[in-house]
Amino acid sequence: MTENTLKEKINMNGNNSIEIDCAPNGKPLNYKILNEEIHQVINSGYKKIILNKVCGQRFIGASLQGDLEFVINGVPGNDLGIFMDGPKIIVNDNCEDQAGNTMNNGTIIIHGDGGDVIGLSARGGKIYVKKDVGYRVGIHIKEYERKHPVIIIGGTARDFLGEYMAGGLVIILGLKILPDGKITENDYPICGNELGTGIHRGKIILRTNEDLQSKLGVGAKLFKPDEDDLKHIEPYLKEFCEIFSIPYKIITQKPFKVVKPISKRPFGGSYCGQIV
Repeated sequence: MTENTLKEKINMNGNNSIEIDCAPNGKPLNYKILNEEIHQVINSGYKKIILNKVCGQRFIGASLQGDLEFVINGVPGNDLGIFMDGPKIIVNDNCEDQAGNTMNNGTIIIHGDGGDVIGLSARGGKIYVKKDVGYRVGIHIKEYERKHPVIIIGGTARDFLGEYMAGGLVIILGLKILPDGKITENDYPICGNELGTGIHRGKIILRTNEDLQSKLGVGAKLFKPDEDDLKHIEPYLKEFCEIFSIPYKIITQKPFKVVKPISKRPFGGSYCGQIV
């Protein structure tokens, strides 16, 4: 893509920011071309990139590092922020699957619904989704030393939430946020079945009165939150509420339940049991 062609698609806004039209003349750019353009403007020194009319393009923000901010107007495709290490991504709509895949650091904020497998194998950073998400959210997120991934969902989740978690924190709030900004309790179950299957580190915290015992997966156990649990999640919840304009007092109107691992090796007897 030539420099002149690129200039036709971008607007300079000053303040070190730039806008890219992701569907010029109504035709969405191929995801490879869009990502090439993103790298070009970053190499030119821009720190804030506004992407307009995004329509399913994949791998936005892939492997990017440093003090960058993306504002996405539209619906990004799979693997938003994959391998990302530091930038901030704000999505002003819904998002497709695997946002934050293997993310090392940074923040992803989604002002709509998220797809399936959000936060797959994330090693750090924060993912905040205003509304609902799909299946296998938080699968195999992990932590090491100061790396501690956090996923907060304002609405509900589906089956296999927190599957094979190896660390980190997943919070589900069970709220329903209407288009006019009104906030009510969600009518749907806060999560699906196989909750925490294979979890061996970290915790899942759900704001609910529901009986979750029958939904637990292999290796998961329900607990009442202790003082340390509540102290740990408070700053994340306050940040989430501030971002999405949710009164914090609403969060306190229902109790929390905590899912933690029974064992650090829930399947220790199933794989190489004679060797390990």
